[in-house]
Amino acid sequence: MNSPHARLLSALILTAVALGTNGCTKPAPVADAVRPVLLSQVVPGSGTEAAVFAGEVKPRYESDLAFRISGKIVARAVDAGARVRKGALLARLDPADVTLQAESAQAQVAAAQVDAEFARAEFDRYENLLKQNFISASALDAKRNAMKASHAKLEQAQANLAVTRNQAAYARLVAPQDGVITAVSAEAGQVVAAGQVVMRYAREDEREVEIAVPEARIDELKHADQIRVVLVADPGTGYRGQVREVSPALDPVTRTFTVRVSVIDPAPAMQWGMTANVHLAGPATGTASLLPATSLYQTSEGRPAIWVYDPAIGRVSLRAVVIAQYREDGVVIADGLAAGEWIVATGANKLHEGQQVRPYEEAGRPAPPPAPVAATARAD
Repeated sequence: MNSPHARLLSALILTAVALGTNGCTKPAPVADAVRPVLLSQVVPGSGTEAAVFAGEVKPRYESDLAFRISGKIVARAVDAGARVRKGALLARLDPADVTLQAESAQAQVAAAQVDAEFARAEFDRYENLLKQNFISASALDAKRNAMKASHAKLEQAQANLAVTRNQAAYARLVAPQDGVITAVSAEAGQVVAAGQVVMRYAREDEREVEIAVPEARIDELKHADQIRVVLVADPGTGYRGQVREVSPALDPVTRTFTVRVSVIDPAPAMQWGMTANVHLAGPATGTASLLPATSLYQTSEGRPAIWVYDPAIGRVSLRAVVIAQYREDGVVIADGLAAGEWIVATGANKLHEGQQVRPYEEAGRPAPPPAPVAATARAD
């Protein structure tokens, strides 16, 4: 046993045992990283919204503008999108023809004035002759009729002159009120007929949203406690709305009623043509809470759950909830959460029970309570 081969075999066995022992040693536990999470607060009654309808922002007053006479456009002073003041020049026709017509009408008035003065003088002379018995009464009646006819022709010429002067003024297209030019359909050099649309104009003082409401849900407008208008481009800002007009006739194709919702105190950011959602909400009663759809977590048993943040220890715990409704803007929780609790709004699949987290404050959201400083990371 003391041979060299025996001593070599013993050394190899001891080395293998030592290596095996070292390989079975467990590594030191690694602490979980404190994960930042976006929190949302549970608000009872926030899930009582009745309906949401998509629509388009439109002006309340919009009209087509056209020249009242025909002619050739020689100048266009504004483009689409231009803001104009009342009486501002928008476009102008070639004034040559209407100017000549006005001059012709003025000459006709002058000629009729001469004829009327001559007929009046003739009547006066014949009246004196009748007093002297030089003419008959019928002759005086003929001069009286001629005088009346000449005065009637004078009035006709004066009226025609007023019309031609108005037509000369109609060669200028002006803004009827303060507003915005929404469309232009004619250019300089184009010959237009009387009444042909040249521009489209809208008043800027009032805005409203046009929505289509199915006939089965039209009663929700009458029972809505409040109406809120939210732009798709700015979902964080809401505007108060009020139903102004409900179409008396049902669209035979879509089977919907056209509804106009006036926007109270609209912001300049609300431009025409933008997409907006009209929210019809009932009174905020009940315990249903609206939460982001990204806050849902599914347990191994397939039940819906929510990660609840405990500000006292800075950790999260999983809690089963009862879902009342899935909506486009989130999910309505009927039971399982208490008022004022903070839940994890996003990243539910990245967490585990009792994990240490750090609230992430986002602009526009209420600041959640900070995690305690003394809390330490937990090791598995």
